[in-house]
Amino acid sequence: MLLIHILVLYLSFRAKQVICDFFMQTGWQALAREAALTREGTKALAVHAAVHAAFTFMIVVMFAPKLWWLGIVDFFIHFAIDRTKASTTLKNGWTYQSHQYWWAFGLDQEAHNLTHLVYIVLIVWLGWNTPLTLIP
Repeated sequence: MLLIHILVLYLSFRAKQVICDFFMQTGWQALAREAALTREGTKALAVHAAVHAAFTFMIVVMFAPKLWWLGIVDFFIHFAIDRTKASTTLKNGWTYQSHQYWWAFGLDQEAHNLTHLVYIVLIVWLGWNTPLTLIP
């Protein structure tokens, strides 16, 4: 594996995060999942996490098909991270106007970034068919 492959993999996960969290998320998903502990909120969050899982599956299959199951893992991890953020902000009454909300938002995004880093490490160590080389 070349360093450029790792960079492409990293950029793919970054693009996935932006696309799924911001461009593909509907108003219903964004608003309903903020009420994380309700039935409607759980349903909205599950749909949102499923979109992320599908994109993770597509990325992983392109780079390391034998690790396809990371798409399923991503569903549960993404769901748990977002539900934790939503329930914490709801429980504490944090809104877009409070700085604590933005702290929670930043920690949520960083948790997703760290999850993607773990996926990249797994792909490099377990899923790639050729050894890592830094020079082509």
